Amino acid sequence: FGCGRLVMARTKQSLTSKRSRSSNSQLQRILETKRGEKIYSPAIASTEVVKQPKKHRAPPGGVSLLQIIRYQRSTENLIPRLPFQRLIREIVQGFVANDTKIRFQTAALIALQDAAEAYLVNLFENTNLLAIHSNRVTIMVKDMHLALKLNNHTF
Repeated sequence: FGCGRLVMARTKQSLTSKRSRSSNSQLQRILETKRGEKIYSPAIASTEVVKQPKKHRAPPGGVSLLQIIRYQRSTENLIPRLPFQRLIREIVQGFVANDTKIRFQTAALIALQDAAEAYLVNLFENTNLLAIHSNRVTIMVKDMHLALKLNNHTF
């Protein structure tokens, strides 16, 4: 060190500098594809540009209108049968003694479900009419309360 010559400190060689250029480019391609980046090679880019087709988007409110039409055409029940039956059994258990076992005919449960859904559909129709009468599209809690009062129901 006293000879007047400067000596640089040794540095650790990086992993990429040890590898050849071809293996480095392969590693980069693998990493880019894992990251989801697109690799453009000059051969592909010069011949043809591939355009992604635009995804179809429904106009605002279009999907809800299709759902309304679908549900108006359907005749099946909208509430799933088993959860409704469990609810009915739970409500009835509140009115009878704990040791009493109540059994239901299938037709009775179906009739209860049909009546409940008809009542709910009628209530929502009246609620919607009240919202429209108030120059609104969205139903609100106050519309539901007024519809229940007009039907002489307490809540």
